[in-house]
Amino acid sequence: MISEVALDSLLLQSLGHQIVERALSLGASDAEVVAIEGEEFHVKVRLGQVEQLVESGSRGIGLRVFCAAKDGQRTASTSTSDFSEEGITRLISGAVELSKITGADPFAGLPEREDFGSLPVDDLALYFDDVNHIAPTERIDLARRCEAASLGYDTRIQNTSGADCEVSTSHRVIVNSRGFSGEYRRSYCGFSVSPIAHDTTGGMQRDYWYSSARTAQLLEEPEAIGRIAAQRALRRLGARRVPTQQCSVVFPAEVARGLLSNLLSAADGDAVYRNASMFAGKLGEQVAGENITMVDDGTMVFDRELPNGSTIRVGGFGTSPFDGDGLRTRRTVVIERGVLKEYLLNTYTGRKLNMPSNAKASRGISSAPGIGGGNYFLQPGELTHDEIVSDVKSGLYVLSTMGFGVNLVTGDYSQGVSGLWIENGELTHAVEEITIAGNLKDMFRNVAAIGNDLEFRGSGAVPTVRIEGMTIAGS
Repeated sequence: MISEVALDSLLLQSLGHQIVERALSLGASDAEVVAIEGEEFHVKVRLGQVEQLVESGSRGIGLRVFCAAKDGQRTASTSTSDFSEEGITRLISGAVELSKITGADPFAGLPEREDFGSLPVDDLALYFDDVNHIAPTERIDLARRCEAASLGYDTRIQNTSGADCEVSTSHRVIVNSRGFSGEYRRSYCGFSVSPIAHDTTGGMQRDYWYSSARTAQLLEEPEAIGRIAAQRALRRLGARRVPTQQCSVVFPAEVARGLLSNLLSAADGDAVYRNASMFAGKLGEQVAGENITMVDDGTMVFDRELPNGSTIRVGGFGTSPFDGDGLRTRRTVVIERGVLKEYLLNTYTGRKLNMPSNAKASRGISSAPGIGGGNYFLQPGELTHDEIVSDVKSGLYVLSTMGFGVNLVTGDYSQGVSGLWIENGELTHAVEEITIAGNLKDMFRNVAAIGNDLEFRGSGAVPTVRIEGMTIAGS
């Protein structure tokens, strides 16, 4: 009988090997197990009172099996959170039986044995136990301090959408029948606040800011985060529309990150082989301006400075020792000086396109691997944020976008936005109820300036960018 208590690393790997062997004994030609355990704490505070508090643990195990067929591999996936003997037996028998009735796929199958690999886990600094030592009362206090700082910043801020604090850890194991066995742990902690600013006419605007890290040592002061969030909300007050026109548009780092991520979405191998991407068939061609170099790197480790002046090494939020297929993660230059160099590929999409995988497989427990990168970034330029803005005679500074008006097949782009108007190089008044439009193919060729303010606050980072000639639909 398999114990229902939390499993340590050796037991989890041992269970994975047992499941693989049992699947093979029932007729599978190959099998792969992914097991995940995690703990999460989340608290939401509003106006100083705890509105929501969740503390939970989760675990699950997924099995993918393959059965050889004349014209390829039949495959099926099952998953469960029931680690009892009965639950594991259902998991295995269900996957094997399902695989016998699925259609054969000539591209399905595990990677070749020589392709598997892992970076040294200890070198990646993905897990810090100190996040578990933040007491629950301290976690609640972090959210309260953050919210109090935003409320106390200005009398025009009298309410908030709340402040959150989250702490989580996870443990992932992959075992397969071709000799690969790997595991790693991750840790996370962070907090945020969303203040609401009021003007004299009764208008309201909200914004947010946050701090997040793998280790509690790198969390910013909650008071500083609260003040920044307040400033961001206040600058939105008094928003009005502007006339329809074509002009320069500045995307600050936190907004540019989402815009430039469309380059990677278009380079997704799954979309490419389905002909659902504007980059299909464009490998080796110029798809953006020569100042655009986009990199996806699942190996990044940073040296971060602590408040006492010492430094600590910490892995990026998108860093991992191996991908969802069990291949060693790597650095991939997707676009170099505007030329599309590589698609993002896992083993399956690589076979579809007759290319080798570049270790971009993303794997949960309930389905086959998809595409998911590591840490992505746009190569920074030399201009400061302020220099980019000061060079605009008349234009828009985007604070946020709304809607889903991005077509990665045609490149058509249309988003509702709010922001600030730039006049003679100065941020003047707030703007809302407008739409910006263009085509990504043209937009990425018309990036006139790239900032030097590259900062990883998540798994993606893009500095401030300015695009010329975009259409603004307003009054």
